[in-house]
Amino acid sequence: MLVVGLTGGIGSGKSTVARKLSEFGALIYYTDDRAKSLMVNSSELRDRLIDEFGKEVYINEGLNRKYLSSIVFSDKEKLKILNSIVHPIVAKDFDKWVSKQNGKIVIKEAAILFESGAYKTCDVNISISADLEERISRVIKRDGVNRNDVVARINNQWTDSQRNSKADIVFVSPDYDRLDIKVEELYIKLLALEDEKG
Repeated sequence: MLVVGLTGGIGSGKSTVARKLSEFGALIYYTDDRAKSLMVNSSELRDRLIDEFGKEVYINEGLNRKYLSSIVFSDKEKLKILNSIVHPIVAKDFDKWVSKQNGKIVIKEAAILFESGAYKTCDVNISISADLEERISRVIKRDGVNRNDVVARINNQWTDSQRNSKADIVFVSPDYDRLDIKVEELYIKLLALEDEKG
């Protein structure tokens, strides 16, 4: 089994590439979705978040995302604290998930794969890269937000060149009509790496 880390900036197409890879047979762990679920369903995580950010972090049994976002996105130290609480629990959850899988390729799709250090537990890491203007227009269309909001979010993340410098494979997001071909080539490459791993 080959454990693959997959990352990319907002609007790069990483979720689309992950979905396409799953169509070829890869098993995908969507880190952000699991983190959101664990923040609601893990009593250990709930207790630690309440201790750190106050009981207002939960409302009606759900996570008060707006409240939490207002704290962590205006204070980088608070964001580091949030990540230091959430990431170890997500890492354990991922290991448990991998142990139950029966396939050649498992993929950890994560927005901050390199920043969190999660890439160190993967055999191969892929950075999805795309033209900046294309990324901005995708996010505006997808999220219904304005350009300034998108640029602010992009500026809060690592640059493509930072991610690409740490990646084993850089996948440049092609035009949508060529995506299936390019993703199939990527999947074949990953199968070859899995064979080499033995």
